[in-house]
Amino acid sequence: MGKLYENKVEQEKAVLVGVVHDRYTEEETFEFLDELEFLARTAGADTRKIFTQKLSKPDVKTFIGKGKLEEVRDFVAEEKIDIVIFDEELSPSQLRNIERVLECKILDRNNLILDIFATRAQTAQAKTQVELAQTQYILPRLTNMWTHLSKQKGGIGMKGPGETEIETDRRIVRDKISLLKKKLIKLDKQNESQRKQRAKMIRVALVGYTNVGKSTIMNLVSKSEVFAENKLFATLDTTVRKVVLGNVPFLLSDTVGFIRKLPHSLIESFKSTLDEVREADILLHVVDISHPKFQSHMDTVNNTLEEIGAGEIPKITIFNKIDAIEISDIDPDSYEADEVDMTNKFQSRKPKDLAQTWIATDNAPCIFMSAISKENLETFRKELYEDVKDLYLKRYPFEKVFYY
Repeated sequence: MGKLYENKVEQEKAVLVGVVHDRYTEEETFEFLDELEFLARTAGADTRKIFTQKLSKPDVKTFIGKGKLEEVRDFVAEEKIDIVIFDEELSPSQLRNIERVLECKILDRNNLILDIFATRAQTAQAKTQVELAQTQYILPRLTNMWTHLSKQKGGIGMKGPGETEIETDRRIVRDKISLLKKKLIKLDKQNESQRKQRAKMIRVALVGYTNVGKSTIMNLVSKSEVFAENKLFATLDTTVRKVVLGNVPFLLSDTVGFIRKLPHSLIESFKSTLDEVREADILLHVVDISHPKFQSHMDTVNNTLEEIGAGEIPKITIFNKIDAIEISDIDPDSYEADEVDMTNKFQSRKPKDLAQTWIATDNAPCIFMSAISKENLETFRKELYEDVKDLYLKRYPFEKVFYY
């Protein structure tokens, strides 16, 4: 009982701040803020209020206007808020000016994501990648970070190099960045050697937006125990498992999930991890079809794949979580309403029904399934088997394959 009490951590009270400006529509801004709230919850914060303001562009000095900032300040003081999180990257001067007014811990979206990555990283490579990204983030903010961190005793946004570099100067931080890059090169060479040893096998990689069910599918197909949780970035370290379907062997990789507004430093740092994606023979793009903005998530993933040089790899789209689809999630124009009982049609959620929608037409080849309820799991396994088998026979035409 005492042990459970000791492990209990009190949540930090948080406030979120966003600006509706020319770059994003009002709808997009609120989507980003919903996602930011999920990120904050993943990091262990309890969001008490969300502040928004319409501006043509964020204020160069304080991100939001003076009046709105004072409104946030009053709420922070009254509710004893621990942390205020802004939905876009703050410049060093913005961070400094905002902290002077609010007098509490200030984070931006990038810093929050970096903090979650620092918590999730398990392997030496992932820890090094995150530390490099954190140190690069801190470098231009050193003056402010020292003052800021000296007042804090830990919590969200305080993990990693931030708490050990308070008394350092820019030269030492740059030296550390150089050392981390060298360490990462060494780790990359070790991983490259491992990948070369696996090069003869067909390689399949799970990709997708964060929290779409990749790890759950990985566990189903490979019968492994990859950590899966209903939080953003539950999986950070790439996991590779050997799988055999119908006596056709292949390697299945589970990779870090993508997200909108992902810090550029993280994309750069994790490019070595994403080698598993770049060097795959087949990509399984997992999509949470129950999410109202699944198309936007798909665009984010496809754009990231293009950015890392994996856009031309053959891909199967896996529309997961069909058990959680609501009637309003699918465009009713996909059916002829006069001939079909729309309510019953959607409530049935049968894969063959979904296969008749524009979603299937626009994203072929694709499969509709539920990793949790295992609905249509066998269809998915057979489709995957056929694709891997075809590649296997092309690569090893004289080897015997036992059919599924």
